[in-house]
Amino acid sequence: MRDPYNALMPYPSVPVASGDGPLNGLRFVVKDLFDVAGYRTGCGNAVRLAESRVAEQHAPAVARLLQAGAVFAGKAQTDELAWSLTGKNPYFGDIINPTAPDRISGGSSSGCAAAVAGGLAEFALGTDTGGSVRAPASFCGVWGLRPTWGRVPLAGCMPLVPSFDTGGLFARDGVTLLAVAAALLGPDNANLEGEEPLLAEDLVARLPDEVKRALETTFARLSGGGVDLYVEDAETMHTCFDTLQSREVVETQGPWIEEVRPPLGPMIRARYTTSLAVTPAMEAEARNDRERITGQLVDRLAGRAVLAPVVHDVPLRADAGVEQQMAFSDAARRLLCVAGIAGLPQVVFPAVRIGGAPIGLSLIGPPGSDLALVALAARLVEPEMAET
Repeated sequence: MRDPYNALMPYPSVPVASGDGPLNGLRFVVKDLFDVAGYRTGCGNAVRLAESRVAEQHAPAVARLLQAGAVFAGKAQTDELAWSLTGKNPYFGDIINPTAPDRISGGSSSGCAAAVAGGLAEFALGTDTGGSVRAPASFCGVWGLRPTWGRVPLAGCMPLVPSFDTGGLFARDGVTLLAVAAALLGPDNANLEGEEPLLAEDLVARLPDEVKRALETTFARLSGGGVDLYVEDAETMHTCFDTLQSREVVETQGPWIEEVRPPLGPMIRARYTTSLAVTPAMEAEARNDRERITGQLVDRLAGRAVLAPVVHDVPLRADAGVEQQMAFSDAARRLLCVAGIAGLPQVVFPAVRIGGAPIGLSLIGPPGSDLALVALAARLVEPEMAET
């Protein structure tokens, strides 16, 4: 397949059989964290790829989509060890954002987002830990879904932060995303109350004035009433997320990093070094904070959907330096951490373009309301398509 966006891994093509079902004929790509029979799994790192054996069976999430009739179109690039939000990889090259080539594509499911945005596939299977589906969906102008934590089987997928990791999806439109989510997730186990989402006013307050002005008409059209999602102050919630993520990355990837001593890109090396300073006592406190915050967030939602910005701004320029990348990612995580802490579903959809760069909006819902959330977003954003 011609790939002008460097979205796909250049693996030799191996036949992958499809079944017969609701996704017949829809091409999809798979983030190179999931096993696909006949392919290696590189996890965004050349040393990990060199060590990888050819997978003998599909990861269960991949198998479900194939059984539903989807057609495998390749493995998608990921940021190194799936631990970044930029779409830049020191081993395999940067992923180009098809909708704004001078901007980053986002990460770590950046290859998936670029493949869908660039027309290489109708949908993609990625993962989301701290925003790895949601940020690139916003940056590349496509639909994305971070499902309720635990709804997507992650056997046969590289773990990063197990208590946050979830499979995730991209599609060009809400109707396709809903069909794919139904095939992957099965029926919902929770409902949404009401049709008019509330607006996350405290998250909106973190947007630059230019972004707020560009989105205010959409906010007014789609929402009814306001709510605050920082049930505790934003820094407490961000620190809770960051502490747990750092600790779990050291547990899942640290043994391999310490044994193999692979060369790491500057951003990953800096983040890993910082993570080593997180103590068990800090982790215990963060887990207590997370349990409390999760309960408060679920209560605050009260069964309703909430309209919220995905990240704080349009995608960063592709030529930004490492310090700018890290600062941008840090600011983005202050919005992305809300749904992640509580394991809530969040669906992203295109909203506006500012200076030629896309920015998305999202709906966050209560646990288990994934399909209802996507269906609501499709009815609000694409009413003509949703009715057909």
